[in-house]
Amino acid sequence: MNRSEKTQTPLAANRRGFLGTTIGTAAAASVMVHSSLPACEEQQLIRVGVVGCGGRGTGAIGDSLNINENIKWVAAADVDTEAPKSKSEALKRRHPEKVDLDEKKIYGGLDGYKRILEDRDIDLVIMTTPPGFRPRYVLEAVEAGKHVFAEKPTCVDAAGYKICLKAHELAIQKGTGIVTGTQYRRQTNYVGAVEQIRNGAIGDIVSATSRYCSTGIWYRPRREGMSDVEYQIHNWMHFVWLSGDQIAEQAVHNIDAMNWVMGSNPESAYGGGGRFTRPDDSEMWDSMCIDYVYPGNKLLSFMCRQLPDSDADNGSVIHGTEGTCYIPAMSGTSKIIDRSGKEIWSLKGNIGDAYEQEHKALVDSIRAGKPIVELKQTADSSLTAVMGRVAAYTGKKVTWDFMTSQSTLDLFPKDLKWDGSLPTPKHAVPGTTKLT
Repeated sequence: MNRSEKTQTPLAANRRGFLGTTIGTAAAASVMVHSSLPACEEQQLIRVGVVGCGGRGTGAIGDSLNINENIKWVAAADVDTEAPKSKSEALKRRHPEKVDLDEKKIYGGLDGYKRILEDRDIDLVIMTTPPGFRPRYVLEAVEAGKHVFAEKPTCVDAAGYKICLKAHELAIQKGTGIVTGTQYRRQTNYVGAVEQIRNGAIGDIVSATSRYCSTGIWYRPRREGMSDVEYQIHNWMHFVWLSGDQIAEQAVHNIDAMNWVMGSNPESAYGGGGRFTRPDDSEMWDSMCIDYVYPGNKLLSFMCRQLPDSDADNGSVIHGTEGTCYIPAMSGTSKIIDRSGKEIWSLKGNIGDAYEQEHKALVDSIRAGKPIVELKQTADSSLTAVMGRVAAYTGKKVTWDFMTSQSTLDLFPKDLKWDGSLPTPKHAVPGTTKLT
């Protein structure tokens, strides 16, 4: 069967059919909102502040500048004030009319973000700090009346999850938007695959597998004279209070996609893993395997790892009573195979488009007077990742009910100061690490 024959099948999704059958999704909704905006609303200037100007912060503001008209990057906060200076100059060469970052609007220190929240001229704040800061910063932004783009994960512990829920409800009350960096929810091959599953293309879901296996991650050595706090923020990926470990910081993309596919959060998690290649002072594990059980006894076998010189594998497979759906990561092509082995549907996606689309969806919704608020769904997925991590770290079966109603896990340091001390980190050991 050639490509043209496939697209004529009832399960095929060309562009017109795709938008028509996914009108309830964020991707289609954002397209519809944009196309219906009055000209005067479309010209509303959106002033943006960026909190956290590393690679992800620069990528996020770059994506927003690429796809949105009449927006300006006007303020930045970062513990390293040189970062926004250099990054803004690069972006200004590409978007001279969209970058207006005066040095007086570049703030340093742990409380620099507060200057952005106090600035009444700023409409939208991009929150791309290390994840541990995110719940509290997002809540403060909502309290200040700002629209927010928040990277994933949105929390790394149970305490942060509760803060996210509070921020979500407050945003609805105040009419401020929160869009999160779970770009797969706006990527065509993901949206199309979920729609096909919802429409019964693979029958009833029985089980699934998902993997986020890569070959390694960066590590930044401690420089002479650094305080504990300065060093851990500098090398944030390797400290659980900041990153949540790989399963939360990186693999949450696939966990979020599987929560979306399943239509719910899992009821329990059980698993294990370990560390073989991490530096001595890293708290991270480098591999985890978690069994998540969803309502209806649907099992997700989930694996993530970062092991140098290993084979990478990234994507999800959903098994149903009538067929199997394959959803690859990055810019792959999703497909459905029926029980006879025949491919009955496929759709390609582009992750670059999805990265930009999440920023367009937010800005369009603000201009339309109907700001998107999606923090809870990403907080749910972030806590799902935390639940898997806790299960692996402790060697215990952990339930969603425990994480949401009983867990007291709060990793954020008290009285955090730039020149402050922190306890010597210790990686988790199952059977020794306690369930809290």
